[in-house]
Amino acid sequence: MQLHFKDYGAGQPLIILHGLFGSLDNWHFHSSQLAEHFRVLALDQRNHGHSPHCEEMGYPLMAADLAEFIEREHLPPVHVLGHSMGGKTAMQFALNYPEKTARLIVVDIAPRAYAPRHEQILEAMLRVVPATFHTRSQILQALEPQIPDLALRQFLLKNIQSDSAGVLSWRIGLREIRRNQDRLRKEVKCDAPFPGPCLFVRGESSDFLMETDWPQIQRLFPHARLVTIARAGHWVQVQNREAFLKAVRGFLSE
Repeated sequence: MQLHFKDYGAGQPLIILHGLFGSLDNWHFHSSQLAEHFRVLALDQRNHGHSPHCEEMGYPLMAADLAEFIEREHLPPVHVLGHSMGGKTAMQFALNYPEKTARLIVVDIAPRAYAPRHEQILEAMLRVVPATFHTRSQILQALEPQIPDLALRQFLLKNIQSDSAGVLSWRIGLREIRRNQDRLRKEVKCDAPFPGPCLFVRGESSDFLMETDWPQIQRLFPHARLVTIARAGHWVQVQNREAFLKAVRGFLSE
């Protein structure tokens, strides 16, 4: 699995993993900021962005994708930062490959299994055939009945691409994601805990990472600490950029 990536800056490597329906493009601002002190490698996970589409998804597979990337790029132990789905990939990677992981940052997700959350979004996207539209604005409008949140629709439209003739299409592997929904909701597991330092970052108003998740987190990541970012929900890195970057820089500079 040859993942698409973008390389920023120089120094100790820091890998950034986006969430479900996202891509490395969502992290361009943060990658640029963190590249002042690190070599930032922002990745598109399988079935996302410009990385290959695959019939199977799941956190052991996606952690193995990351391990393969590190081997191919001849990287020393890396810092790994992941948001939401990317946070689960990051946790599974650190647990499966502790020798390749320097520090771990998990953004607004817990290792537990989750109830279904994204089915309506996924089905709405699948019902839209971009090639039948002339503009992205038309697609934005077509998604509105099922997805009334404008900011969410604008985020999802970043997955639209056009060919040389201007024909629009989804670049994200929607059917592959739908086929693997159950796997993407599963908990992160490992027989042995990760021995390295970890930072869990949650948004103050988010319900993705709760106080009740902390015992399970500590079993898997005994050296974890938790930071709660004020005035932020699940998209903590966007909703309070300054506080988020301060927490990440402080942890990585220790």
